[in-house]
Amino acid sequence: MLSIFRLLRIKISSPMELAVKETRELKGVVKAPPSKSYTHRAIIVSGLASGVSRISDALLSADPLASVDAVRAAGAKVEFDDGDGHGAREGDLLITGNGGRVKAPAREVDVKNSGTTIRIMSSVFSLCDRRVRLTGDESIQKRPMGPLLNTLEQLGVETASMNGRPPLTVDGPLQPGKCSIPGDVSSQFISGLLITLPLLDGDSTLEITTELKSKPYIDLTLQMMRRFGVDVENRGYRDFVIKGNQKYKAGDYTVEGDYSGAAFLLAAAALTKSHVTVENLFLDSKQGDKKIVDILKAMGAEVKVGQDSVQVFGSGAAGSLDGIDVDLSQAPDLLPIMAVLGAAAKGRTTIYNVEHARFKECDRITAMALGLKDMGVDVEERQDGLVIRGGKPLKGARIKTFKDHRIIMAFAVAGMLADGETIIEDAEHVDVSFPKFVEAMKGLGVEFS
Repeated sequence: MLSIFRLLRIKISSPMELAVKETRELKGVVKAPPSKSYTHRAIIVSGLASGVSRISDALLSADPLASVDAVRAAGAKVEFDDGDGHGAREGDLLITGNGGRVKAPAREVDVKNSGTTIRIMSSVFSLCDRRVRLTGDESIQKRPMGPLLNTLEQLGVETASMNGRPPLTVDGPLQPGKCSIPGDVSSQFISGLLITLPLLDGDSTLEITTELKSKPYIDLTLQMMRRFGVDVENRGYRDFVIKGNQKYKAGDYTVEGDYSGAAFLLAAAALTKSHVTVENLFLDSKQGDKKIVDILKAMGAEVKVGQDSVQVFGSGAAGSLDGIDVDLSQAPDLLPIMAVLGAAAKGRTTIYNVEHARFKECDRITAMALGLKDMGVDVEERQDGLVIRGGKPLKGARIKTFKDHRIIMAFAVAGMLADGETIIEDAEHVDVSFPKFVEAMKGLGVEFS
């Protein structure tokens, strides 16, 4: 087995700035990164299973590794496989689950920058019969957790937090029963409850009290649960009926490619003279960010979709894309790259119904508005999105990214279109979801330094 540091070739370094020069032509074939959402769920669910699971092609970036640490703290064993002749590939995880018997760690659980980890594992650690403390970095400590904590309290858990934000404690054990939660803050709250409630010794019902945003992420969770032997009755996303006394069963699982990360590659191709193929993107994927394909088509891009790849043929002509109105309620992670597409397209683009993007690694609506204004774009910030009047030349600028991986990648694409050089601050945080982003973009012809 390789050590994690050797496996990932991690270097401890000072903050990195990424310089992007104007790039008008892209060409080549690139593989989409493994899905961060699927990797998180596979790690957590297999960590609760009985037996040994192999998770192949896992995304071994900062956020999923926080979930690795968390399931270890809960009593699972996780090993990194180096491909030793037994069918493994670099990126494989061997996870020996705790069989649903969650251990209360002696120390606090530090999720670093991973919102998915703290929001799902807060429910998981509520199974313990003593207090567990969870915390994270400065960004995590700004994330709202109140709705989830309120729901856990409905099921007998004592909680404490800093004004509904981490650090927080949960003191169980969680009890079966009826509970409710709003659906318009974070689907990750709901995912954590859905994963955890089947392990209780009685049945439960989870009611969603408001419109459910990010439904595709709930679909991913339910799909992963079924893959490992646990089922839940979904009553139109309004109520979930959860039978108790279920057990997760170990199994082998291969992580599919990530439309969220691939969206930056596809958008870059659509905005340049290009012929780019992104592999490892599956036609039947349940990922909500698959919507990027329909968005590009609606804006006038030439896109060809295969069973396991997406091709984009970009003309490179100024104003070749048209502005559109787009509802991102079910795909909030597309907001940063959608804002860049709107800035480059002719006419008006309205991005709406995505107020929950304000509760990500940073307030992504404000972050994109600020950066685009610095690049000379006419952009209006609204509570639930952005209005962008695009089609004018972008100018190079120094971009504050708020250490958010999707803001970094979005402005890397914007910098390709700008006159002069664009400097992107804190670019090392791209490793959260797409460690090989710079390498992939360089391979297609982008000039980074």
